[in-house]
Amino acid sequence: MSGPILRRKLGEEVRLRLLAQIERGELRPGDALPSERELMETMGVGRPAVREAMQALEGAGLIEIRHGERARVTEPSVGRMVDQLSVTMKHLLVHSNASLENLKDARVTFECEMARVAARRHSAGDLERLEETVARQAAALDDPALFRRLDGQFHREIAGISGNPIWSALSDGLFRWLNDFHVELVSVPGKENLTVAEHRGIIAAIRSGDAGRAGTAMADHLNRANDLYRRDSAMHR
Repeated sequence: MSGPILRRKLGEEVRLRLLAQIERGELRPGDALPSERELMETMGVGRPAVREAMQALEGAGLIEIRHGERARVTEPSVGRMVDQLSVTMKHLLVHSNASLENLKDARVTFECEMARVAARRHSAGDLERLEETVARQAAALDDPALFRRLDGQFHREIAGISGNPIWSALSDGLFRWLNDFHVELVSVPGKENLTVAEHRGIIAAIRSGDAGRAGTAMADHLNRANDLYRRDSAMHR
C-alpha cells in the first residue's frame, strides 16, 4: 500500500503508550497512573498532550479521573462497557430509523432466548424475585417512571437467571437505550395492566420449565408491545 506515513499527534502517542502499559499489565485495575507532571517529564510532552490522552482513555472507559486525585485504571465491567456505547447508540437511534428497527428486532431475539434459558435454569428464588418485581409494578400503575424502571428490572432479572453477567448488562442496555432515547417504545399510557398481565404470563411459562412456551410468551409480549407503540405513535402524528 502506497501513500505518506502520517505523523501521529503527541496526545495520540501518549494515549498509545499508556494503553500499551495497561494491556501488558504494567498498569493494572486500581493502579494509579503517573501524575501529569511525571508523564510530561518522562515522555517529553506538554500538558495539553497528556490531558488529551487522559480524556481519550477516560472516554474509552479504561481510566477514571477524579478531581484532586491521580487517574486510576478502572476495574473491568461489562456494565461500564455498555454505558460507553450509549452516546453512539443515541446518535444511531435519533438519526436512523433503520437502526431503531434493528435494535427492536435484536431485543426481541435476545429476550426470547433469555426466557428460554430461564425456563431451563430457574430456581424457586428466581421466580420469587420476578413475582415481587411484577407485584411492585402492579402497585406503581400511577407512577409511569417507576413502572418503566420496574419493567426494565423484570427483563434484567430474567437475563440474570442465565448466570451470565454479560447477558444481564446487555438486557439492561437494550432497555435503557430505548427508554432513554425513544421512551414511547417502552411505554404506552393506559396499557400498564396489560403489561403486568403479560409479565405474569411469562413467569408462568418460565415456571413450567417449557423453554418453547417461555420464548413464545416473551415474543408475544414484545411484538404486541411493538405493534401498540407503533399505532400509538401514528395516532399522535
